[in-house]
Amino acid sequence: MVTLVRTTQELNDIRSKETRPVGFVPTMGNLHQGHISLLERALTEYEVVYFSIFVNPKQFGPNEDFNRYPRTLEQDINLIEELTKRFPKKEVVVYSPKDPQEVFPESKNQNVSVLGLSTMLEGKIRPGHFDGVATVVYRLFELMKPTSAYFGLKDFQQYLVIRQMVKDLQMPIKIVGMPIIREAEGLALSSRNQYLSPEQKSTSLLISRTLKEITKTINNKRANLSQAQTFISTLLKDPNWNYLEMRDAETLSEDISHSKQITILAVYQMGTTRLLDNTQVEIE
Repeated sequence: MVTLVRTTQELNDIRSKETRPVGFVPTMGNLHQGHISLLERALTEYEVVYFSIFVNPKQFGPNEDFNRYPRTLEQDINLIEELTKRFPKKEVVVYSPKDPQEVFPESKNQNVSVLGLSTMLEGKIRPGHFDGVATVVYRLFELMKPTSAYFGLKDFQQYLVIRQMVKDLQMPIKIVGMPIIREAEGLALSSRNQYLSPEQKSTSLLISRTLKEITKTINNKRANLSQAQTFISTLLKDPNWNYLEMRDAETLSEDISHSKQITILAVYQMGTTRLLDNTQVEIE
């Protein structure tokens, strides 16, 4: 069963009567199979799942795509209902506030900033972005009071920021990171992929291929990291890479000399669209 709520008051009324533990999936809507995989996992673990669809103005900077970000609520609800047919005894409450004031009333003048993680990589290119993310997720956690929350690892830095926020604020919530879902040829699913022309989409396949090549070069061996870095330096001659970096998978530190697991984070600029991808590599 799927219930759509458009106001915080309605959400509070439903949540206050719920005695079972709750799973939570926060999204900005325009759903694809990546989002659906999060909901599917949540439905396997909880009798009731809360699912938010909210394009958060706080995480968009000036001249970013807030106004053109796709809003497809009817289509999104259809996708959710289709999935829930496989879980006939489960409940999904979809919170899609009709106005940002529902989430951020004037009485709630909050700003959450996770120091360190929020100002590197994506945070350096998009100042304030992760403050906006942390603030809205904190607010949604306040409303949903979940036991677990599910995040896709395509936005790997975001996942680490949220995990750190929960740890720092001692929130009793398990943060579950879910694998990247890809198109058949390897492109990571993203709501922004629809901005791409067929030619751009074809070119963008180089992102996942590059990550595979770097992973192959490393071959899980610490001794190969310098060779991989040389390879990355060659690739960065292409100015369309916003960044392509190896970092510690726990801290995002640039010092990976003792890391047991690293993450390779990539952002490629395709016209006006920035495409994010990453992969994790175990190091022996």
